[in-house]
Amino acid sequence: MKAVLLAEKADAYLRELCLHIPGRSVGSKGNQAATDFFANAVAPFGFETESPMFECIEWASDGVSLEAGSASFEAFASPYSLGCRISAPLVVVSTVGELETAEVAGRIILLRGDIAKEQLMPKNFPFYNPDSHKRIIQLLEAKKPSAIIAATSRDPEMVGALYPFPLIEDGDFDIPSVYMTEEEGVRLAACSGGETSLESKASRIPARACNVIASKGIASKGSNLSRRVVLFAHIDAKHGTPGALDNASGVVVLLLLARLLENYSGTLGVEIVALNGEDYYSSPGEQQYLAINAGRFAEIALGVNLDGVGYRLGDTAYSMYDCPPAIADTIHALFSKREGMVEGQPWYQGDHGLFLMNQTPALALTSERLAELLAEVIHTPQDSIDMVNTTKLVEVAVALRDLVMLLDR
Repeated sequence: MKAVLLAEKADAYLRELCLHIPGRSVGSKGNQAATDFFANAVAPFGFETESPMFECIEWASDGVSLEAGSASFEAFASPYSLGCRISAPLVVVSTVGELETAEVAGRIILLRGDIAKEQLMPKNFPFYNPDSHKRIIQLLEAKKPSAIIAATSRDPEMVGALYPFPLIEDGDFDIPSVYMTEEEGVRLAACSGGETSLESKASRIPARACNVIASKGIASKGSNLSRRVVLFAHIDAKHGTPGALDNASGVVVLLLLARLLENYSGTLGVEIVALNGEDYYSSPGEQQYLAINAGRFAEIALGVNLDGVGYRLGDTAYSMYDCPPAIADTIHALFSKREGMVEGQPWYQGDHGLFLMNQTPALALTSERLAELLAEVIHTPQDSIDMVNTTKLVEVAVALRDLVMLLDR
């Protein structure tokens, strides 16, 4: 298929996911529209699709009102937090040690400084949860403040370019929480001990969402033990961002690849997966995929993850993990000859972690300027289609098509 036509399709797919569909946060109407769009788009190319459902929470906020003394403060509801309407004395805490000794029951607590320097992992997150984070959550739940205000700075590795960032983003944590900038935190800290009024108009809404799994070849549904290549791109996005690079662009590559593999009839199975939950507090789509494929990861010849591809600046970076020499040599020989593709540094903040935890060879593709994207673009309204070069998406899709063909030999 001509590159020009593929580029036109890439542009149309990207616009559908980022402009025509209103937000792709897990459980939202936009998220459901995106998974429906993906399933309908791959089916005409000979892929058998299934969309296993899971329960989740959609969340809505209609703003925050915060007053202390005679002053008002700007704050934002923490995603997935419960709402509240509270008046109570303010207690300021900057370290874990201070939290251990502070009397905060029934009060509003302001977390700032060292204790709020990095986003806390959700309390039930199964893949990574450091003891330092667990300790803070345990203390907060044991001490029972009425509400939490967090003054945060920047944490690009965990939350991208978002400033301020929500210290707590957890639908399993039931103490209402909001967040604000460091500067607002300095102002609010001056009101320590005084009566503080907080109203957060946030609510949790029971919802459902799904992954979309598209299969072709001997990996199709109902087959026996099969060798296959699996390709991931997460289809969800954070609240408040178009999610063009994170990760509509990766989804577009999968759609282009499905089109390129329309006439594929090899013995290597191909499984294309729109995962749903990488930007959600509990990664429900990832957990579902692990459960469905328990005991089957040994069948996967190579797992591929796409996240952050197609940035208008720089090249596409590929990195390999636990690949046997034959596969690593094949990937390197193929990709190193492609203009616009370079071997990059390993990174672990993506869905290829599902392959790694199951000792499965993996390949990840992103932008070589990933650090720049995390610091300036990801998880913000700036992550728009203007950031994406669709020609690069075509190049990645063609390279992956060629890789599938080589692995099938």
